[in-house]
Parts: sequence; C-alpha cells; structure tokens
Amino acid sequence: MIYDVIIIGKGPAGISASLYTARANLKTLVIGKNSSALGKASKIENYYGFSEPVSGEFLLQEGEKQARNLGIEIVPDDVIGIERNDFYEVITSGMTYTAKAIILSTGQPQKKIKIENLEKFEGNGVSYCTTCDGFFYKGLKVGVLGFTDFAVHEAIELEAFTKDITLFTNGMELQLTEKFAEDAYRFKVNTRPVSKLDGTEYLQSIYFKDGTMEEIDGIFVAYESATSADFARKLGIMTEGNSIVVDQHQRTNLEGFFAAGDCTGGFKQISTAVGQGAMAGRGAIEYVRNLKEK
Repeated sequence: MIYDVIIIGKGPAGISASLYTARANLKTLVIGKNSSALGKASKIENYYGFSEPVSGEFLLQEGEKQARNLGIEIVPDDVIGIERNDFYEVITSGMTYTAKAIILSTGQPQKKIKIENLEKFEGNGVSYCTTCDGFFYKGLKVGVLGFTDFAVHEAIELEAFTKDITLFTNGMELQLTEKFAEDAYRFKVNTRPVSKLDGTEYLQSIYFKDGTMEEIDGIFVAYESATSADFARKLGIMTEGNSIVVDQHQRTNLEGFFAAGDCTGGFKQISTAVGQGAMAGRGAIEYVRNLKEK
C-alpha cells in the first residue's frame, strides 16, 4: 500500500497537517508515540478558544480524537529510518510504510549525553550519520552508541563498510523489539557506562567508568530515538543547527518533504505549530495532486 502522505509526529503540528490532508481525500498515515513535551504542561492559558486553562495532555488527546473522527490512521510506533527511492520508505520497529510525501513534525531533539569529549571529536571520529560518514571507516573498528532499535538499525547500515562493529549501550540494557533483537546478535555488545572519549587530533579510544578502555576508530551516535535532525542528515536536508530549514510553505530542499513545528526552530508555541502544520498539509496536498496529474 502506498500512502499519499505520511506524517511523522502526532503533536499539534502533525495532527493539524493530517486534518487538512485527510479532508483533501489524501490517504494519510500518522506515526508517533506519546512523547511530546506538550504532554507535560499542566496549565496552558494562551491558546486561542479556551477561556479557562487546559492541560497539554488534554489538547493532545482532543487533537488525536479529532483526527480519528476523520478516519485518519494513527500508528503508535517509533520511526527509525527514512529512505527515498521512487517514493519515501518510512521504517519503524515493526513495519516499513511507503508514501508519496512526508511531513516531519517530531519536535526538536533534546537528548544530551554526558560523555567527556563527545562534542570535541564531532567530525573527527564522532558522527551522527552512518549514511554520510560510514564510507570513511572501511575495514575499521567502529562503535554505535545506543541501546534501542535505532542503534541496531544504524549498525546494520555500517556493515556495508566494516564488520568490526560494537554496540556501546552506556550502562543501559538493550531495549529492542523482537525483529531487532535477532539482528543485534550480529554485533558485539558492551554495556559498561562510558566515561570519556580520547585521542589526539582524531578519536582513538573509549574509556569506561570501571577504568577499562578500548581502542576505537569511530563512534556513531544513535542514542534513544531518532530525531528530526538525524533524519535530515541522512536525506541531505538543509539544517541550521538542529533546526530544519523550510520555506514559507514549510517545504524543505528535498522534493515532497515538508517539516512543521518545533523541528523547524523559531517561536516554540502551540499556535505556531498548528499554523505550520496547516501550511505543511496544504503543501503536501498540492505536491501529491501535481504528481497525480503528471
């Protein structure tokens, strides 16, 4: 099955976009888990249409209910990869979905990993993109920093360049679905907490809190869930810092790929996300209709 539009993220931007694409009779799929920062807001007093404060959780629930009432399909899953062939392939822990257009509305990455020198070696042994940098580690010893399906997915991509791959979980137990649990057996797994990375000009070693160390040529960071910036790097989408660059129609530099909400930076407000979601939905409608005409 090919969807007209897949929306990644079910916060205000994603749900807002889905309302427009569904009402335009585009086959729409929304993929996302209940991980929005909005859900932690106990009192919202500046959103249009509510004379009394409401919680973020209430707004999220009502938005999702509104989408389901329009028949929009919502899948509670993590997206771990997006690939572009004839159409877009969206890879989750359990399935791969195909779409003509993508709207990314996953918020902005907040993950911080407290490992000494991690930032120091970014670009000199530390990478966040296997697609971009895997080629430079042909036959070398590399690690993937992470403990979820996302980390295993990245390790699998690295197998095209090297077979010496270790999953470094930084003290966490592997948290994998059945499919990726089977794949994880192909790699070495080190569960010791990491204290620091070291080297001269380039990364050369990884140290653990128990005092041990290993020599290493490269570390690919795939910690917790994939973020909007992770997807952008792999697809060649323009970013400024961790924000995705879009035009006034929420279009990225990649044809058929739109972004809305906090992942685009700017004024982080519910009203902004809802408005950007509407614009992204409208852009996706025009894009898919033009494809059909061709």
